[in-house]
Amino acid sequence: MIDARRIEEAGLNALQTQRQLFYDGWLLRVSPGSAKRARSVNAHFGSTLPLDEKIAHCERVYGERELPALFRITPFVHPADLEGALARRGYRPFQPTLVQAMELVGREIPSQGPAEVDLVEPSIDAFADAVAALRGSPPGQRDALRERLVHSPLDGRHALALVDGAPVAAGKSAREGDVVGVFDVVTAGHARGRGIATALVARLLARAWDRGARVAYLQVDAENEPARAVYRRFGFKTIYTYYYCGREGACR
Repeated sequence: MIDARRIEEAGLNALQTQRQLFYDGWLLRVSPGSAKRARSVNAHFGSTLPLDEKIAHCERVYGERELPALFRITPFVHPADLEGALARRGYRPFQPTLVQAMELVGREIPSQGPAEVDLVEPSIDAFADAVAALRGSPPGQRDALRERLVHSPLDGRHALALVDGAPVAAGKSAREGDVVGVFDVVTAGHARGRGIATALVARLLARAWDRGARVAYLQVDAENEPARAVYRRFGFKTIYTYYYCGREGACR
């Protein structure tokens, strides 16, 4: 049986950033990149201080860095009434995200991609450049992604799908013991629907299996049906949902 709490902890480890602070059991990540996981409050651990005091402190921390205060709400938040306290301060939930997982043992991983596609495992710099180009990200977001990858303590693998030498899809994995997460899967619009993302994810899972992974997980926007369709082919199923809370203007 897959332990959802263990998957949540693995996800926190996989998305580490050098720009983070602990405050009374809460993890405040303040990376300027596009990934909200890296620039939001994770109230995952014990909490002792008055709740309104803690929220106000977080607002000051993010305000000083010219970042919106975002709170990531999971089934494991401490204290359990955090969302209610945020609502009273004008926060609202947005962007529900599905955490999906599957056991790799006994799975037949689909792997056949188009013949004209080459799968390569590039350097961190080349991977960050490709992801930024595929997403249309500004330099600051590219640098924030590179920073997280360079300093990750986990066994990371990065893959690109190339057509005529140009990247059309990207994805990465982060393995911690027998658990592996799949992240940053992105495909160019003109290359979607051709099985490229399926082949790329299969490469990452096969590499992780060879290195001891037996459970895989990922996080996917609840409204991203094309990505969810890819993951269904592997057998990924939702084990819990999280979302963010932010004030008007920050919910994006």
